[in-house]
Amino acid sequence: MHPATAKWYDRRDSVYIEFCVADSKDVKINFEKAKFVFSCLGGIDQVKHENEVDLFEAIDQNESMHKRTDRSVLCCLRKAEPGKAWPRLTKEKAKLTWLSVDFNNWKDWRTIRMRS
Repeated sequence: MHPATAKWYDRRDSVYIEFCVADSKDVKINFEKAKFVFSCLGGIDQVKHENEVDLFEAIDQNESMHKRTDRSVLCCLRKAEPGKAWPRLTKEKAKLTWLSVDFNNWKDWRTIRMRS
């Protein structure tokens, strides 16, 4: 079992995580209040992937959702406290080798809001 490579970014009401797994099958996602578990089979060899994350803050598990495409699985984690920025995805400050920041989608929404 291998963790799937993922990218994440923060928005005002939600945090997004994109798991970069092509041709994913048997996608299972468990949204908990302060934890998130992702698993699937993916790639040419249908390798088993599993990622477990203790989240920086609580989420609304009932409002969180995911969308599967041929190239990835995008998860939208609805924040329990909208408007509160997350400086990182994880509770601990540990660097996870499989996780990176998605700078193409990252926006400093706090600065944008202050300018308007």
